[in-house]
Amino acid sequence: MAVFRNVGQALLGAVLTFAGITHLTVARSEFQAQVPGWFPLPADFVVLASGVVEISLGLALLTVWRQPARGLLGAIVALFFIVIFPGNVAQWLEHKDGFGLDTDTKRFVRLFFQPLLVLWALAATSAISTIRGRLTSRTQATR
Repeated sequence: MAVFRNVGQALLGAVLTFAGITHLTVARSEFQAQVPGWFPLPADFVVLASGVVEISLGLALLTVWRQPARGLLGAIVALFFIVIFPGNVAQWLEHKDGFGLDTDTKRFVRLFFQPLLVLWALAATSAISTIRGRLTSRTQATR
């Protein structure tokens, strides 16, 4: 089980690092389709900033292997996936093409993959058990 978790973490780190690099280079305009029209910052700035965050999180996943830091990192990555989810919803609701998602059906189906990324981050890093353990130890310390 630990081998699968380690491979999952390394693979997720590689995917995030690669995606972040493409934010800054070849897929920059594609990622702009995911920035909601109502968001108060320029789409290009959001794409560049999120690319830097993705690269940082990806590299951290590739280098942080000891608990509890590993689990906390996994929780942060999961939160990142949750925070960017409105961009995916906006792409669907605003009918924006990007990454071959050129129909509302394709954009809608894509929404169901975001929870899988959240679960991947949590499972590959043992985030839930790490956080649960930290909360339990804090509760016992205050008694």
